[in-house]
Amino acid sequence: MDNTSPEITTTPATGITAKGKRSSFSITRYIPSGVICLAVVFGLFWYLGSVMGMAQMLKTVMATAHDLLLNTVFYLMGICVVTGALGRLFVEFGVVSMLEKILKPLMGPLFRLPGVASLGAVMTFLSDNPAIISLAQEKRFSSYFKKFQFISLTNFGTAFGMGLLVMVFMVGQGYFWQPLVGFAGAFVGCAVSTRLMQRFILKAYPHFATENVVEPDETLEEKKEATDDKSLFIRILNSLLDGGRSGVDVGIAIIPGVLIISTLVMILTFGASADGTYTGAAYEGVAILPWLAEKVNFIFEWLFGFGDPHLVAFPITALGAVGAALSLVPNFIEQGWVDGNAIAVFTAIGMCWSGYLSTHTAMLDSLGYRELTTKAILAHTIGGICAAIFAHALYMLILFLGIAA
Repeated sequence: MDNTSPEITTTPATGITAKGKRSSFSITRYIPSGVICLAVVFGLFWYLGSVMGMAQMLKTVMATAHDLLLNTVFYLMGICVVTGALGRLFVEFGVVSMLEKILKPLMGPLFRLPGVASLGAVMTFLSDNPAIISLAQEKRFSSYFKKFQFISLTNFGTAFGMGLLVMVFMVGQGYFWQPLVGFAGAFVGCAVSTRLMQRFILKAYPHFATENVVEPDETLEEKKEATDDKSLFIRILNSLLDGGRSGVDVGIAIIPGVLIISTLVMILTFGASADGTYTGAAYEGVAILPWLAEKVNFIFEWLFGFGDPHLVAFPITALGAVGAALSLVPNFIEQGWVDGNAIAVFTAIGMCWSGYLSTHTAMLDSLGYRELTTKAILAHTIGGICAAIFAHALYMLILFLGIAA
């Protein structure tokens, strides 16, 4: 007679294991995940509708998404096409290989990245965050990276996104050396964000430390196909067109992330229209994020040196779109809330964050690592805060030493 008994598994009804021990509690055993999802979605829409009016709220959602599609997504797609073409051209004629050799001693210790990553920093500085993804689609560029380095390009490139625009804007407001202090802060924030993201990746996927993004044979084959029996003119033309085509693909890939995430961030960041009513226009909202930030303004005053609670609206808005955050500055200056320290901190956190909440999801999705989005966002949040703290500390040190007035 067989005295053995079959293995008893845990059942949702009792939660009892084979040895009689109760397993860990899970709410999804008693409340279906669909019910939780519906409760969260309907709770959010009920709150927004109760403040804005249901009809006005729905009109604002659609108008904001439509405006983002026309004025943000297509703008970013244009950037992706141009930078994709330039990136492919630089790869074709050896600029990437040259940068790898020249900047490897600098990029390795600071960012744990190969020297070619500096090209991505330059391109995002001159344009916007998704430019790094256009470049990453090029196999001969990505062949220099291990997988953990390749994924961290999302954080690395974002930290310099729209940097030229931010710095030129601040100079246009009458501040000259303060934006340079902010640039130094963004550099520090980039290092923190990139290396922290790499730590998160290696903890989740240790084997990514040795795995190549592209096998060497693929790179050699592509290079051979690109150069065999082709004139200089044809090589230039093919590089520009093929790189631009990859930019179109990236531009399409970022549409869901920008429209969904940015619309939500905008509604939670901005308030009613100028007369205090809700009209259903784009970019109206409930302004709950600035309201929450004002409750802890003492933290921002201590860390960033902000002298007025209204200034916290800049970093909160920069989470979704740095362009929208820059539009706040002239009014801040007019109200007398802004000083040199605020400009330095704005530049640092504006460059480092540069709307990462609205682009990180799409960027990681296009790279094929959507599951790492929350880790990338966490790392970049910390990096942006470090950028602002460093900019504030450096600004105060410069004033203390009397280097600048």
